[in-house]
This record gives sequence, C-alpha cells and structure tokens, in this order.
Amino acid sequence: QVQLVESGGGLVQTGGSLRLSCAASGRTFSSPAMGWFRLALGKEREFVAAISWSGGSTYYADSVKGRFTISRDNAKNTVYLQMNSLKPEDTADYYCAAGGLERGTFLDDYWGQGTQVTVSS
Repeated sequence: QVQLVESGGGLVQTGGSLRLSCAASGRTFSSPAMGWFRLALGKEREFVAAISWSGGSTYYADSVKGRFTISRDNAKNTVYLQMNSLKPEDTADYYCAAGGLERGTFLDDYWGQGTQVTVSS
C-alpha cells in the first residue's frame, strides 16, 4: 500500500501561481512513478502530469504544457506540481497518484485525498 497526502491548494487569481505537494509513504517502491490528475465539476478526470522514479522523464497534458512543472525529491518522498500562469479552467480538485509508466502512459495504482485549486477570473 502507498499513502499519499496532498497540500498546497487554494484560491488564486488568473495569472497567479501555486505549488502543490504530495507526500508519499508506505511501499513507494512498488509504484515508483508519480503523477497528478484533476477533476473539475461536471467533467471527466483529466491527466495533468507524471514523472518517473528518477525524475528523468516527465509527461504533461497539452493543456498545461509550458505552464506546469512536475518534480520530485526522493529523499523526502515528495512530488511537486508547480503551476504558473493559472487560468480559470484550471479550477479543479487535484489528486496525486502513484503508479507506473508504460510507453509514456501513466498507470495509477494509488490516489491521495485531493486538494482544491480555484482560479478566479
């Protein structure tokens, strides 16, 4: 089992920035890749970003490419999502996930409880 706890969400104005954090514990080696998804009201779950165990490979949804950056600190078992140039359409609950990467696709096994991000216009 892997436990994930997100933090860092909040309310920000359009064009602002937020950094989400996700602390992992448990059998993290069993699900070494980390990623973020988001779920907005009335919409389907959307993949946001993923990162390999080493941090050498990162993947982003087209909607956030160039604005969001995923990173990780394995010494702290923490993954980050730096979100810049935020738009109202980025408003959602953001969920951290642990899993694996297969041919560039993030396959999630575990989810955190989510953190809310609201971008005001």
